[in-house]
Amino acid sequence: MARIVQKYGGTSVGDIDRIKRVAARVKKTRDAGNEVVVVVSARSGVTNALIERALAINPVPEDREMDMLLAVGEQETIALMAMALHALEVPAVSRTGSQAGIVTDPAHTRARIIKIDTTRVEESLEKGEVVIVAGFQGSDGRENITTFGRGGSDLTAVALAAALTADLCQIYTDVEGVYTADPRLVPDARKLTEVSYDEMLELASLGSKVMQARSVEFAKKYAVPFEVRSSFNEVPGTIVKKEVESMEDVVVRGVAVDLNQAKVLVSNLVDKPGSAARIFQALADAGVSVDMIVQNIGRNGVANLTFTVPQSDTRRAEQTVTALLKEEGSGEVEIFGSIAKVSVVGVGMRSHSGVAATLFSALAEAEVNIQLISTSEIKISVVIESEAAEQAARTVHDAFNLSGTD
Repeated sequence: MARIVQKYGGTSVGDIDRIKRVAARVKKTRDAGNEVVVVVSARSGVTNALIERALAINPVPEDREMDMLLAVGEQETIALMAMALHALEVPAVSRTGSQAGIVTDPAHTRARIIKIDTTRVEESLEKGEVVIVAGFQGSDGRENITTFGRGGSDLTAVALAAALTADLCQIYTDVEGVYTADPRLVPDARKLTEVSYDEMLELASLGSKVMQARSVEFAKKYAVPFEVRSSFNEVPGTIVKKEVESMEDVVVRGVAVDLNQAKVLVSNLVDKPGSAARIFQALADAGVSVDMIVQNIGRNGVANLTFTVPQSDTRRAEQTVTALLKEEGSGEVEIFGSIAKVSVVGVGMRSHSGVAATLFSALAEAEVNIQLISTSEIKISVVIESEAAEQAARTVHDAFNLSGTD
């Protein structure tokens, strides 16, 4: 008998028929003699609808109340899933994140898991029940609901798999696994049979929508291998696991495109020690995540500073920096929203040369202008105009010969 954690995304439980289909899959897994914990997201479209209602009432809602509201989506799904399993005569119990023992810090809308008390989940499994847990949420230990941000159900599943020492963690979604690029942008992208934690983490943080980056980070930290696969068929997916030596034979594993970035230009910044530090400390205090950073050489006592942030943080970033510059007595802020970040990722880049040359040559031949460049040990990212993102992705994918068999 194995202990299995299965996570089903919003499209997998999007309507009644799909919920019934998932229930049948869960029943099949349990009937094979396994203990099963199911983590579910809100049904597709529900979270967006809730956000729209909130903003229609208050353009700047408090984070605590947003958590209270958005947690409703997953709670609807766990109840419906339990009912679907009961209809199949499968003993099942639904639990909110708090009821599943997930304790977080008090950072509303972006909480981090502190610990998981698995007592109640273990008791249900011992009774032969399927435990259905609301993804994306926990409690701060003071009975306040907290949420983990978009894609947080992945984190719930991986964290529970670690806490329960599960034998298998499966992330069911609407795609058959991890691809060398988004198939909607690059039609000849191919599915990977396996990928390392580091590669998956980079792909997730750079725009791949298959997994939430924090969940991959958690899986790496606690050595939780997991499989990304489709809930609509029985085709094997992509295994995400610890890096092995053979993975270095592939120089570039995939291409990621992120269209949800904005560029912030701070011009006429006083060129003195500490100016940049004060800006980024203020942004950190405001909870704004900063990615790529470029500072120009100062002239005549002033300099320009450029960085990127998620589009969802644009308003907060602009307000924060504007307030700081007002205190400093100089500097202006300008936001550019029509940008895209294109990245190449692969652990093989550590031991192979020429990746940057191939990337920049391919973009040059396609007449795609590069605005910013960022690198790490296993990735290179460039910022370009959003209109050129699709062409750039296809060009780079071809340049590294990523089509064909894995």
